[in-house]
Amino acid sequence: MNLEGKSAIVTGAGRGIGKEVALLLAKEGASVVVNDPGVGRSGEVTEDKPADEVVAEIKAAGGTAMANYDSVADYANAGRMVKSCVDTFGKIDILVNVAGMLRERMIWNMTEDDFDQVISVHLKGHWNMCHHATKVMRTERYGRIINFSSDAFKGAVGQCNYSAAKAGIIGLTRSIARECGRYGITANAMCPMAATRMTVNDAVIAGWKRRLDAGLLTQAQYDARMAMPGPEFVAPMVAYLATDAAEDVNGQIFHAERSRIHTYYFGEEARSIFKQDDNGMFTVDELISMVPEGLMQGIPNIAPKEDSK
Repeated sequence: MNLEGKSAIVTGAGRGIGKEVALLLAKEGASVVVNDPGVGRSGEVTEDKPADEVVAEIKAAGGTAMANYDSVADYANAGRMVKSCVDTFGKIDILVNVAGMLRERMIWNMTEDDFDQVISVHLKGHWNMCHHATKVMRTERYGRIINFSSDAFKGAVGQCNYSAAKAGIIGLTRSIARECGRYGITANAMCPMAATRMTVNDAVIAGWKRRLDAGLLTQAQYDARMAMPGPEFVAPMVAYLATDAAEDVNGQIFHAERSRIHTYYFGEEARSIFKQDDNGMFTVDELISMVPEGLMQGIPNIAPKEDSK
């Protein structure tokens, strides 16, 4: 077992990707805090306790786990979760942040609460957990942090709150990697593709169909989403990043799905234009000419204006 003697927290571990990650970490020998408050897809309160079910499954297979029901969006609760892991298992070696929610609306229909709640759970929740965990990991001079972003960081229709949070998680992860690498702590992010209650349900499928009909999705993109694989295919890469063998993998972004894992060419310089005279100061008239001919040559508008109907 590759994680024998390690202790881990997995947030959002009651269902979907988080559950598969928690099960695999436990199978590889880690003691796991299974965190899930049992809320609905949009953050609504329910009576569900999925964390208990996952803990029972881990224990039935001979593993070690405990349930936690706190919200990662609460700073103090996040600290108590980390303390509970240390108090129960002696340390915290691995943190996997999967917890999330969705409030999907176009920006002009989105409420302030829709925006704030998604940012709070995703981006602030990641920061809360990483903040408290790194305090302990830094003294131990060891840690593995795996955060969950999404391909939505590129921009997604009806998900500006979610996209903003997921892009922020990439910046957060890369910053943690730079700050904490010297202490033996790695931080990497996942952009998974998997069918879960967060990504596929009747309402989501209906939305995809509307976007296909409106030309916002290609037929190939629609077909790929309809054939989306399960979350179990994401877990192995997460478990790998949690091992000692991944000590030099730091500050990276990975996509994982069935039969394919890839990295991203993220944030690097692609094209440039230059000006040497006039102290390097471009004029607006020059940019009107040079940007289309240089920086944007062959790059289409991602959502061109349509004729009014």
